[in-house]
Amino acid sequence: MKKVLLSALMLIGLSNASAQRYMRIWQGGESNREALQEIKFSNQGTRITAAEESYQTNEVDSITIVKQVYVTFNGNTATVDLGNSTDITYEVDGAHVTLTNTNVTEEMEVELSGSSTNGSFTYNGAYKCKIHLNGLNLTSTRGAAINIQNGKRIDLILKDGTTNTLVDAANGEQKACLYCKGHLEISGGGNLNVTGNTRHAIGTNEYLLLKRTTGKITITKAVGDAIHAGQYFQMNGGTLDISGMGGDGIQAEITNDATDEMNGEVIIKGGSITMTVATVDTKGIKSDTNFTINGGTFNITASANGSKGMSAGTNMFINEDDNPTNITIKATGSKYTDPVTKESSRCMGIRVVDDLTITAGTITVSTTYSSARAIKVGGTYYAKGGTVTGEVDATAIVK
Repeated sequence: MKKVLLSALMLIGLSNASAQRYMRIWQGGESNREALQEIKFSNQGTRITAAEESYQTNEVDSITIVKQVYVTFNGNTATVDLGNSTDITYEVDGAHVTLTNTNVTEEMEVELSGSSTNGSFTYNGAYKCKIHLNGLNLTSTRGAAINIQNGKRIDLILKDGTTNTLVDAANGEQKACLYCKGHLEISGGGNLNVTGNTRHAIGTNEYLLLKRTTGKITITKAVGDAIHAGQYFQMNGGTLDISGMGGDGIQAEITNDATDEMNGEVIIKGGSITMTVATVDTKGIKSDTNFTINGGTFNITASANGSKGMSAGTNMFINEDDNPTNITIKATGSKYTDPVTKESSRCMGIRVVDDLTITAGTITVSTTYSSARAIKVGGTYYAKGGTVTGEVDATAIVK
């Protein structure tokens, strides 16, 4: 292993290292990104140190040079530094940047930073990619602020200690302010503020995953859904603060391919969600199929007539397999009647089309009007544990 690492360090020395060149140190399939020039062995060779991180030598799988691109926005202009990356072309029109990656064997990383009130970033490629937001403040006048036209896995990393703000153009054709054609995985302890002026604030064509390390995501406006995920939505950690949407707060939409895994599901294992549902006949968190909660803190107010705090298209499962579960929902709206179809919809805290199973957790659901419902279950309510405060209306109850 020591010979392998020495060889890696020799390659690093030949790579024209600078303060903006990085490597990845891999352990068990996971990696940390470190600056190239800040790595050294201990005297005994049993540990290596990069920046402020120390690694046991015999636990390091490999060290790889990062193929890094830097995009910096500055008012009405933007610059692109390809770094040590190859097989990449780009176009810059004012502060609107389009990056195209033709490499299909090596993962590329892009760092976006700076500020523009008349800019955007579009990424084209056919291989997985990491995109770092490092204090980015980007308002688009042409469409999406970030448009990722890549059907593979995209890691969006919010750099620790930074605040990043995205605003898209009004009356555009984009699907979201932050859009990913493939599956988007968000991590990093920074903050992300998103405004959706045309449709959704954050949208993916495939699944959307918030990792345990995710910081805080704030959405204060979306003409459509605040978060719209194709295939499924999964949250392992982080903080979501959502309001001001014209559609649903979070929706997992079922795809046309019935074989897609977890199709149309919502899976929440931790983190915190605060949400206000203030548009008539919309949902706070909506799954097209199953809805599973294994942990997390939820504070949801369904204040509009006909709105729902949580809505499961098939079955809902609430337990504490991963973290404590604390759910507080206030259904303060009344009945909504569609002016065209004349169909009515009640305001509800939790709506489950089929069965609801609760094995653990603290669930408190309150209503304001007599026409509202706390928990409405179309099938059977399996009361196996947990503490539930609020009336449950179900076809059958099994304890």
